[in-house]
Amino acid sequence: MIVIRNETAPDIPAREILLDRALPGRHLKTCEKLRRGRSPADGLAFSAWQGARLAGTVRLWHVEAGSAGDALLLGPIGVLPECQGLGIGTLLMDHALAQASAMGHRAVILVGDAPYYERFGFSPAPTASLTLPGPFERDRFLGLELVAGTLAGAIGMVKAGKRLDAGDDRRRAALIEFRQAA
Repeated sequence: MIVIRNETAPDIPAREILLDRALPGRHLKTCEKLRRGRSPADGLAFSAWQGARLAGTVRLWHVEAGSAGDALLLGPIGVLPECQGLGIGTLLMDHALAQASAMGHRAVILVGDAPYYERFGFSPAPTASLTLPGPFERDRFLGLELVAGTLAGAIGMVKAGKRLDAGDDRRRAALIEFRQAA
């Protein structure tokens, strides 16, 4: 049985280990520039638990999507390699998008595998005139309007959202210490 819940501070070390295993090289991605030094959007960071094991994770982040204004950036989403194919990624996506919509967010963008994300309603059309602050593959830059028309005609650069708060700085320092001890 898989249980999805809001991410808590004690989840973060296990989350980082999971993402290192599931997504090697993730720190080199352009979208990481938009996340670095920032907090995920309040109430939009989730952990998928299989018993006592963290099996998957997803976070959404505030960004400014060019002329469209406020949007969310999804990612990374990761599932333990040994748990892939069990539907955990789908559960996380459905949960995250439902929560974002319920909270009144209007659009979500991401860089990812179009055939995977199309089933959730993502497509490259809404991001066709948007750009990212670094290299990216145009056909992998996808958008989803939670409110119809939000990204219609949007042009310009996607920019990062709010900065970390002092509590996040302490959590980041604890995570670095944890990694160095491991």
